[in-house]
Amino acid sequence: MAEKTASLAAQAYEKIKENILNLTYSPGMPLTEAMLAAELGMSRSPIRAAIQMLRSEGLIVSDYYKSMTVREITDRDINELYQIRELLEGAAFRLIFSLGRNEEYSYRIEEKVVRMCAAAEDPYEWELADTAMHMEIISIFDNERINKIYENNLCELIRIGQCSVQNGMKISKTNENLKKMIGYMRDGNSEAAFALLKADHFKIGRDSALKAEIIERLS
Repeated sequence: MAEKTASLAAQAYEKIKENILNLTYSPGMPLTEAMLAAELGMSRSPIRAAIQMLRSEGLIVSDYYKSMTVREITDRDINELYQIRELLEGAAFRLIFSLGRNEEYSYRIEEKVVRMCAAAEDPYEWELADTAMHMEIISIFDNERINKIYENNLCELIRIGQCSVQNGMKISKTNENLKKMIGYMRDGNSEAAFALLKADHFKIGRDSALKAEIIERLS
């Protein structure tokens, strides 16, 4: 019986987490055990265990009155995460070129971009592929601590990325710019390659996500 409950709790955890990440449960949305149990067709016991796990990850928060909501995404979250990405990926690009591995990495990144193009009609799947592309860039460091910085913020990066798409960031244009970036990498043009990534993925992505927060506050 305990094993069955644990299995159901794991299933509930995966489904609720997916719904948070794909914005089915949007930032700030109130949740209840009864609602989640009804939606997932489960008793409250596995739902309660799943909620506890998601609380520990910071995806679900509770207030003084024990009301539950999906964790909000603040302007500060957006600015801090994009700052981390720009700093780390800027350094990664410099290292890729200084080590003479730009052609190699152009093909490695291209594999991820192909997946992004295939997922162009599904913002959630596209964002998962996009995250994998960014992880490929920083893999040049071969540094587990840096990987963990990304992994620890992965859920927020995925949610923020989808907010960007919903508020102006064009998937098709981003995919095309990434293809151009790959071409610049093969040509050995580090400045042009990173400039495209910075303008498209950092500036437009950040500004579009911040726009989403402004709209949310005014609505």
